[in-house]
Amino acid sequence: MLISALIFLLDSVATAFVAVLLLRFHLQVTRASYNNPLSQFAMTLTDFAVKPMRRVIPGLWGLDLATLTVAWLVELVLIAIVVALSGRAAEMGLGLAGGVALAALMELIKIALWMVILLQFMLFVISLANPYSPYMSLLNAMNRPFTRRIQKILPPIGNIDLSPMVVVLICYVFLLFILPWLASLIHAGLM
Repeated sequence: MLISALIFLLDSVATAFVAVLLLRFHLQVTRASYNNPLSQFAMTLTDFAVKPMRRVIPGLWGLDLATLTVAWLVELVLIAIVVALSGRAAEMGLGLAGGVALAALMELIKIALWMVILLQFMLFVISLANPYSPYMSLLNAMNRPFTRRIQKILPPIGNIDLSPMVVVLICYVFLLFILPWLASLIHAGLM
């Protein structure tokens, strides 16, 4: 019982921190303005971990690989701790290191997909409630890389943009079908 509570607490804190790291990465990739509370929150909360990592891991093609590396390492440590606390390390055998590394990558992808879904819903709600909100430009900038590609194929119909719905559906396909299938392949390879 105590171990389950500890695992829940560790998972909650680590997942929230990883989500903020991925938000920071996403804000940098989309070149969203730093002059908003969300960007400043993400930068302030994660600077202590990202800045030292930048000395070791440089950026590549404008991507902040140090932020992604910190997020992956946090997930890696979390999964290793959960495996150790649950006593499953012995049954995983020699494939433990590779399995934990791949599981950490899969968790990063899941968190990123949930973040994209949340951003789509936030844009939808704010555009309905207050289309002149100061956050609209930030949300548009953060969602543009996903919706722009779909809008080329499916343009707005009668001033109704269906691209956010398509983005959410694609994310759900990845979350419900593709990622579990990949996880089962990884699990089968470890056994």
